[in-house]
Amino acid sequence: MSPQSLFLCLLLLVAGIFPITGHGQTPPGTVTQTVRGTVLDAAANAPVIGATVVVVGVTPALGVSTDAEGRFRLPGVPLGRLQLRITSVGYEDLVRSEVLVTAGKEVVLDLRLNERLTRLDEVQVTYRRADDIRVTNNEMATVSARPFSPLDANRYAGSLGDPARMAQNFAGVSSANDSRNDLVVRGNSPASLLWRLEGVNIPNPNHFGSLGTTGGPVSLLNNNLLAKSDFLTGAFPAEYANALGSVFDLRLRKGNDEKPEFLGQVGFNGLELGAEGPFSPKSKASYLVNYRYSLFSLLKAVGYQIAGTPNYQDFTAKVDVPVGSRGSFSAWTLGGRSNIAFLGRDVDTTKADVYGDEAHNTRVRYFTGIAAASYEQRFTDRTVGKVTLSASRTTSAFQGDSILFDGARAVRAEIPNNASDYTQDKLSANVALTHKFSARNQVSTGFIVDLLQYRYHDAQTFPTPLVRREASGNTAFAQAYGQWKHRFNDRLTLSAGLSASRFALNGSSAVEPRAGLRYQLTPGSSLSAAYGLHSSLQPLLTYFYQSPQLDGSYGLTNQGLGLTRAQHYVLAYDRQLSENLHLRVEGYYQALFDAPVERTASAYSGLTQGADFGDPNRGNLVGRGTGRNYGVELTLERAFAQGYYFLLTTSLFESKYTGSDGIERNTPFNTHYVANALAGREFRVGHGTNTLTLSLKLATTGGKYTTPLDLAASSQQHIARYRSDQAFSQQQAAYFRADVKIGYKLNRAHLTHEIALDMQNITNHQNVFAQAYNPRTNRLGTACQQGFLPIPFYRLTF
Repeated sequence: MSPQSLFLCLLLLVAGIFPITGHGQTPPGTVTQTVRGTVLDAAANAPVIGATVVVVGVTPALGVSTDAEGRFRLPGVPLGRLQLRITSVGYEDLVRSEVLVTAGKEVVLDLRLNERLTRLDEVQVTYRRADDIRVTNNEMATVSARPFSPLDANRYAGSLGDPARMAQNFAGVSSANDSRNDLVVRGNSPASLLWRLEGVNIPNPNHFGSLGTTGGPVSLLNNNLLAKSDFLTGAFPAEYANALGSVFDLRLRKGNDEKPEFLGQVGFNGLELGAEGPFSPKSKASYLVNYRYSLFSLLKAVGYQIAGTPNYQDFTAKVDVPVGSRGSFSAWTLGGRSNIAFLGRDVDTTKADVYGDEAHNTRVRYFTGIAAASYEQRFTDRTVGKVTLSASRTTSAFQGDSILFDGARAVRAEIPNNASDYTQDKLSANVALTHKFSARNQVSTGFIVDLLQYRYHDAQTFPTPLVRREASGNTAFAQAYGQWKHRFNDRLTLSAGLSASRFALNGSSAVEPRAGLRYQLTPGSSLSAAYGLHSSLQPLLTYFYQSPQLDGSYGLTNQGLGLTRAQHYVLAYDRQLSENLHLRVEGYYQALFDAPVERTASAYSGLTQGADFGDPNRGNLVGRGTGRNYGVELTLERAFAQGYYFLLTTSLFESKYTGSDGIERNTPFNTHYVANALAGREFRVGHGTNTLTLSLKLATTGGKYTTPLDLAASSQQHIARYRSDQAFSQQQAAYFRADVKIGYKLNRAHLTHEIALDMQNITNHQNVFAQAYNPRTNRLGTACQQGFLPIPFYRLTF
């Protein structure tokens, strides 16, 4: 059976397993939990006093009103998934669905209400934006943006608790490969993604994440510590600068400020221990700490050896301290180390089409550390300001050896041939101010200043000495922005903004307008349009590549590169088909320009960087390249209710670029289509407090484009040579993968056990990962993506 036929059969199976029927309420057990939180004005961040919070569908009724600080507390809530309704005079009602209540951890919510435009005695439309679970944290986002919760990363089969792997299921998004979480968004390079955490633009938050890339095999981000966050794929608001293709805007949750709680977990990301709680019973100051250690390193320590053992560990902590009645201080840190070695002696040379080079050793080390402190002050009930200071360091080191063999294929010598050592530091100051003039108008402004320090060394020592980078110094990048949101009436909303930025290294600057318009066609449907001019720097390494000169010296031939720019156009249609079923269709066009290309005619473009995750080792670059991405996306999503959910996404797109030779080609990310189908069902078992879950995922994409190998030239020179005149003209076979996840949640008094088995690629489909020339066999070796891989998971919260 072909993958496409299996895809259709499994879709029919999903339709049979998850019928659209009601899910009767199961009588609750004797174990209950506390649900509490804060209700705030969405724009001004001020407490909403006297708001009513009610648990829907519970007998006897459970409800409470917020106090002078906007806080509420609901004790004795039965376990399971429930729905909250929050109402307050002068505000739109809010319905918060799928609140998961377990025995091992209190539920602490941050709820935000939108002020009504119309008076109570006027006619109002029945659609309420606050009811929409797809509403983002960023109120300025009009299109191409969706929120996600940590529940999504835990729920979706194949996500492994990783926000980036979870986002691969969204419309317009595809994965670069199974072994990493890099994201290809609307045909853009993975390097075009901006990571933001707690308002701070951060370096690549992944283990084994090289400078200039945005992904890696294992995430530094801990899903257990994240709060509701945003993922934006185009035409994003003005506050996001230095972002060409997409933005991950993440938030950390606060620790429990009333009682200590603990977590232990074992899974793909390693062995994990966590704790949170108040500093004292009389204080609302709280802490949150978590440490993870590589499971593979533990196995190695007890004698289980695998080739290329990935070693890594990371630490995350956050502190929140209220300051008076209107201020708050928070500080957080995130850091991790990782290293791995690939040795030539571990390559299986018995295979005819072996992928890998038995004549080389490779050893790499990485470190990423980020720390930030912020103070937020609510000056009035309509004005709030925030100042954040942060620092980060990223290091990566590479060492390569050439292996010389004797006639019997025994190792005679290991000669160092390449070495690099990169360190990149950043000190940042972020200042933001938001003012709500009225229910109709709100304005936010701010600026971000980054001081960048770098130390780069990259050299080849064998067989021919070559220094690619030797630089140290500092520079700066600065951004200022202003945004305005105007609600003409209950149906029509405008968001507009302007961003300005400057790169001190070469004086490059950009002024970028952004605008979005949303019109509510009917109570259940809307039409949106947005435009944005966006730009981004090149990876900082690019500016310091040294090109050999005729006199034997080196020249920094890339230092004049400006920002790569893109114009985004997006049109979207949303329709609420039923209470829980939502349809979205988006069309987009991106016109990219000022991309790096070589001065002499060639097929190279910076828009293709990120396909192989290596350093951007190209010189003599100028910003004259162009590209275009366009397509249409469809999302059909059923929110989790009555025990089940599903998500169907399809994207049809084209991704093209033009190098300095003037020829338009496919980018390596142009797979033409992406389709995903996810579904999940939850069953209550025992006394109704325990749950069994089943999740399915199906994914297929078109094959990636590669450059054909010149076998004759490779054979003569004993090194891989490619037909650069035919760059990205050869398409690999289509990709297909099916994942299944089974989980069981066991609740006991003040204790919750979670056990799961995530079975990835259950059909063991052989998807092509990469191909490389092997000089010993004089053949093109092929490596496949991961085969069938069962991943166990266990978590304990108490």
